Amino acid sequence: MRIVIPTPPGGAVDGVARMVGAKLSEYLGQPLVFDNRAGASTTLGADVVAKSQPDGYTLYVNASIHIINQHVLKSLPYDAVKDFTPIAELARGPLLFTVYPGVPARSVKEFAEVLRADPKKYNLATSGFGSAGHLAIALFRLRAGVDVPIIQYKGTGQALPDLIGGQVSAMIDPVLSSGPQVKSGKLRALAITSAQRSPQYPDVPTVAEAGMPELETYSWYGLWGPAKLPRAIVTKLETTAIRAVQSNEVRERMGALGFQPTGHDAVEFAAFIEAESAKNAKIIREANIRAE
Repeated sequence: MRIVIPTPPGGAVDGVARMVGAKLSEYLGQPLVFDNRAGASTTLGADVVAKSQPDGYTLYVNASIHIINQHVLKSLPYDAVKDFTPIAELARGPLLFTVYPGVPARSVKEFAEVLRADPKKYNLATSGFGSAGHLAIALFRLRAGVDVPIIQYKGTGQALPDLIGGQVSAMIDPVLSSGPQVKSGKLRALAITSAQRSPQYPDVPTVAEAGMPELETYSWYGLWGPAKLPRAIVTKLETTAIRAVQSNEVRERMGALGFQPTGHDAVEFAAFIEAESAKNAKIIREANIRAE
């Protein structure tokens, strides 16, 4: 078996895939290979899976960007819904709104004021075009009423060093990748995009507390297979994936990294995807994110 991961090693998608995948391999008694196929806003890896045989031996883990891509990319080599079989939702996690420590702002409100005062001095970053973080930072820019560029990176591994080094000013990205940089003092957290404060970051206000409740958002992570995956295989995989997510080891690791393990089955996951697609399409229209 293999799990295709459409991002570079080290990011949130990779972390979730490896946590759950290790348990899948253990429970199924099957050796499993993690296949990182990064590039083109995760579409390279997705395309590999879309064109794979529906035998249950090629699986795919990605975040909400998989569904967002159909709204922000001019063309895809596959249909993000019809060419995949949802198996299970694995986890959800809030994002951290972080800035380079040299930015003279300690709150979202102050940062908006800094950008309005000198918009040419600053910029924003996204670790992936069409990611949950991209939609959130674009919506922040809209609500703040500022015209500053959003620099697009091909992964968190590329974006974070530039943010830490001050080449870019701010980013909204998953807790898994940004959190350690906040705890080490390399980045400053202005807000977290969840409804409640995080136990791991109790001093970081929520976006609602920061005055922008519309920025409440989560990056979610799911397990898919190619289209036409037989129901018997889906049932076996969803049951095993949910068992993996509910294991004490995975729950503890996910919790420590800022994720909420979910373990929703294929039917629930498919309905959730449909609702998320409609919500994201609205944000994309409002924030005027142009198709690429």
